[in-house]
Amino acid sequence: MGVTPDLWMQVHDLIETYGRLLDADLLEDWVELFVEECHYEIVSRENQSQQLPLSLMLCDNKDMLRDRIFSLRQANIYNIHSDCHVIGLVRAAQTDAAPISATASYSLYQSTQEGESRLFSVGRYYLDLVADPDGLRIARQIVVVDTGAIPTLLATPI
Repeated sequence: MGVTPDLWMQVHDLIETYGRLLDADLLEDWVELFVEECHYEIVSRENQSQQLPLSLMLCDNKDMLRDRIFSLRQANIYNIHSDCHVIGLVRAAQTDAAPISATASYSLYQSTQEGESRLFSVGRYYLDLVADPDGLRIARQIVVVDTGAIPTLLATPI
């Protein structure tokens, strides 16, 4: 079932904010888009279609997301880069007994400190969203990348 124009706009705004926060390296703010008992997973299209359990990244709650961001800031060594997400049109649906579901395609470009820009990843976002007093939040997100062959280290969320 479809959603009202107002609800579709809220979903669109949430997904736009998602990409904007990642692109601005505001990862601590990005984490706040999720509910406490969230699920965030990055998986290849091949593994998803074959229902294989291997994920490229898996966080089963908001604390795991916070830990991931903390380690990026304090401990991990990875290629310093800037991201540019291009997110396609959002499709949203809702049934009475289920959370709001949304999908959108994405392309993620990365630019290095040396001035090289390249396409890093393409795929689709699959989200389950819930409403709270502050608006919509992400309860579950599966990022399905078209290929599991990541050209460099997958350090930051997609």
